[in-house]
Amino acid sequence: MINIFRSYNPINVLWLAIVLLVLRISYLIIAPGNFHMVLTEPFLQTFLPWPMAGTISTGSSMLLAGIMVLLQAVLLNYLINYYNLLGKPSFLPGLMYITLSGLFTPFLLLSAPLLCNFVMIWMLYKLLQLYSTEDINSIAYDLGLLVALGALIYLPFTYLLLAVWAALIIFLPFNWRNWAATLIGYATVFFFVGVYYFLHDRLTVFYRLWQPLATPFAAVRIFNHYNYLLLIPVAIILILGLFRLQENFFKSYVLIRKAFQLLIFIFLLAGCSFYVRPLLGLTHFLLCVMPVAIFFAYYFLYARQRWFYETLYFLLVAGIVYFQFNTF
Repeated sequence: MINIFRSYNPINVLWLAIVLLVLRISYLIIAPGNFHMVLTEPFLQTFLPWPMAGTISTGSSMLLAGIMVLLQAVLLNYLINYYNLLGKPSFLPGLMYITLSGLFTPFLLLSAPLLCNFVMIWMLYKLLQLYSTEDINSIAYDLGLLVALGALIYLPFTYLLLAVWAALIIFLPFNWRNWAATLIGYATVFFFVGVYYFLHDRLTVFYRLWQPLATPFAAVRIFNHYNYLLLIPVAIILILGLFRLQENFFKSYVLIRKAFQLLIFIFLLAGCSFYVRPLLGLTHFLLCVMPVAIFFAYYFLYARQRWFYETLYFLLVAGIVYFQFNTF
C-alpha cells in the first residue's frame, strides 16, 4: 500500500478515495441516526443567512466530511510537493492525512475544526511564502485575516496567531512592522464584527464571546484506555519520523528545515488550545492532523525496510477500523 503512494501518479487520487471509504464505511454501519452539529462560533452565525448548527443525519454528515477530507488531502499533497518539503514528489501526505482524519470516530463527522483545516492549509501556503517573497507585510496581513477567519469558525484557532509570529522569527530577521501587520489583519475582521454588535446595541454580548480564551487550564478526561491503544502506532510512527528527520536534517534545504520547525510549533499550539473548548472532546484534535500527517509522510517516504513500514501502517489502519466497530 505505501509503495503505491510513494510515486507521484495522478491515479493515486482514486486510491485516496478508496482508502477514505475503507476507513469510514465501517462506522457508518453502527453509527447513531442523528447528531447535533455546530459548525461555527456565534460570531459567524450572526451574519450567515443559513443555519450552521442543528441536527443532521450521521450519513449526510459523514458524506460531507468525507468529501472535505478528500479535498483537503489533495490540497495538502499539492502544497507539500509544490514546496518540495519531503524532497521527493509523492502522494504520501494525502494518504497520511486521510488516515489520521479517520483516527477517532468523532473525526468522521462534520465539525468546525474540520472546516478550519481548509484555513490551516491556506495558512501553511502563505507561511511558506514568507521565505521567498519581499512583500512580507502584505503576507503577514493576509495571515492575520486567515487566523481571524478561522477564529470565526472555531475560537481556539485564535492561538495560531502565535504560529504566524513563530514563522516570522524562523524565516525572517525581526521587524516589528511584520508583527504589527499580522495584528492589524486579525483586528480588521473583528473590528467589523464589533461594529455590527455596536450598531445592534449588543457590545456586552461581543465581549462575552471572547471569555472562553481566558478559561483556566483544567484536567478534562477525553481519552479512555482504549483510545491510548490506538495511539500506540501513532506515537511509534511519529517518533520514527522525527528520528528520520533528524538524520537528514542538516542535509536538507534551509526551507525544509525551517518548515518542519514551524510544523512542530503548529502541532503544539493546536493541541494546547484544546482547553478553550474542552466540551468538544476529541474533535478538537483534527487541528493536529495536518502537521502530524506531514511527519508521517516523511517517515514512510524514507523508510527502508518495506516489511516493517507496511506492517506498521497496516496495524494503524486495522486499529482504526477495529475501534470503529467496537466503541465500548
